[in-house]
Amino acid sequence: MPELPEVETTLRGVSPYMVGRIVREVIVRDKRLRWLVPDTVHELEGQRILAGTRRGKYLLFTSAKGTLLLHLGMSGSLRVTDPATPWRKHDHVAFTMDQGQQIRLHDPRRFGAALFIEGAAETHPLLADLGPEPLSDDFTVEYLQTKCQDRAAPIKAVIMDSHTVVGVGNIYACEALFMAGIAPHRAAGQVSRPRLAKLVTAIREVLAASIEMGGTTLRDFLNEKGEPGYFKQTLRVYDREDLPCPACETTVKRRVMSNRSTFYCPRCQR
Repeated sequence: MPELPEVETTLRGVSPYMVGRIVREVIVRDKRLRWLVPDTVHELEGQRILAGTRRGKYLLFTSAKGTLLLHLGMSGSLRVTDPATPWRKHDHVAFTMDQGQQIRLHDPRRFGAALFIEGAAETHPLLADLGPEPLSDDFTVEYLQTKCQDRAAPIKAVIMDSHTVVGVGNIYACEALFMAGIAPHRAAGQVSRPRLAKLVTAIREVLAASIEMGGTTLRDFLNEKGEPGYFKQTLRVYDREDLPCPACETTVKRRVMSNRSTFYCPRCQR
């Protein structure tokens, strides 16, 4: 599933082709995504895209009439292509820009979204209750401590909750907890403030590093040019079950938490 670094990579890749450009045509080949693509998406035609931003895993492209919200779902991607390029089976929505390029939403599993928001985007139900961005000044140890206080839930579940902080997906949660030396199954309320401070730093570092490398390709993710991300090559515990820990050579373990594979070092993480 595309996570925050992959979505940020996509935003940086497509923004030069969208922001400041006028949408010449919106093409909806199949509106049956996670939510039906609304007819109002055609309001973008003739409009200049004023800004491109990301909120959690949502891409937002703002015009004078409203905001285009895109989500890549489980295996979606945005590709910049020539309008004459043959359509692929799962190319569902496209935006032809005034400079000639076309941005296509490709989504084999149809868990993505293409919605049009009129009015303030931040008040939309999909965005209104999201936690802070992990790379923002709002994500502090003080904030995380309040979210963990007296919580019996595993610390991994807490940091993966988008109401706590956005964009910390399974891969990055495993990697950040390893960097901070915290066992993923430890109750959040039992993690001390100094260790939470290490976790905040680790989350920031692992996400920033992945963004720099263009995201993590395990199976589905490709960027706007159809290229993979390379962060997988630096993973320390994720998907390394039965391999030696890079820090102490103890065998990396895997357990299932909330139906997700969780990887950790039983010696380094307490």
